[in-house]
Amino acid sequence: MRTILVGSRKSRLALIQSRYVIEKLSDRFADLTFQIRHLETKGDQVLHVTLSKVGGKGLFVKEIEQALLDGTIDFAVHSMKDMPAQLPDGLEIASVPVREDAHDVLFSANGASLEGLAQGAVVGTSSLRRAAQLLHYRPDLQVRPVRGNVDTRLAKLKKGEFDAIVLAAAGMKRMESPELQTAEYLPFEISLPAVGQGALAVECRSEDAELKALLKEINDETTAVTVRAERAFLKKLNGDCQVPIAAFCERKGNKGLTLTGLVASPDGSRVLKTRSEGANPDVIGIQAASELLSRGAGEILAEFRG
Repeated sequence: MRTILVGSRKSRLALIQSRYVIEKLSDRFADLTFQIRHLETKGDQVLHVTLSKVGGKGLFVKEIEQALLDGTIDFAVHSMKDMPAQLPDGLEIASVPVREDAHDVLFSANGASLEGLAQGAVVGTSSLRRAAQLLHYRPDLQVRPVRGNVDTRLAKLKKGEFDAIVLAAAGMKRMESPELQTAEYLPFEISLPAVGQGALAVECRSEDAELKALLKEINDETTAVTVRAERAFLKKLNGDCQVPIAAFCERKGNKGLTLTGLVASPDGSRVLKTRSEGANPDVIGIQAASELLSRGAGEILAEFRG
């Protein structure tokens, strides 16, 4: 019998996601036992500024990845959208369970839809990707950063600090949040999701062949291949730089893969979008990114980095 050490952030959503993977493994392997070790990341500690100003979403995984490399934990469950395009040597994503809803959802103080928000309404989001697309659709909005867990953000909305906030549907569904009943699901045409949004990444050491074989049993092939295309798109664009990049790939029967990709300026004044189709996830991801680069995405990225 092996006791597997699972590293997890302390947030309610992170623990729900870790327990979900543990439950899936336990259903298949009754002789395994698990122990969750709570870890704190810099992203959990720095809440007063936007992620893009303190190093991006990689701040939610660096300390956990170091614990993996040190051998103090055996695997970790991340939100795929928090994973940098490039992983540290010696680590890999061994399993990608079935994807949850990838949509963004809008909550407003008075129940108004995105269309129905007043002129100049204040909308809170921690995501440059969401901000850029919202401003492109409605340039009159005032988009302001909001950090903290889901409950904290909803509390700020109720206190009147914002007219509306935008969150990911996946996390709300995993937490079985009753507030979802009042949310507006934003179509991908308005708010294309982050790379990997709604999917989980189960990360472990590359050398742990035994554990990788176990984790493979809960891998969802369709989710894994579509997310792979999105991450190929992100990597080609050097997406570790926190610019507004979005992508969503889907598989429809035997018709292969279709990926929609987007790069935007933070103020939403320039939005470049493309679609790529094919059977190879790496190829269509790179093709989509290359097309956007040929249309000026590199200038947007360079300007933002500067």
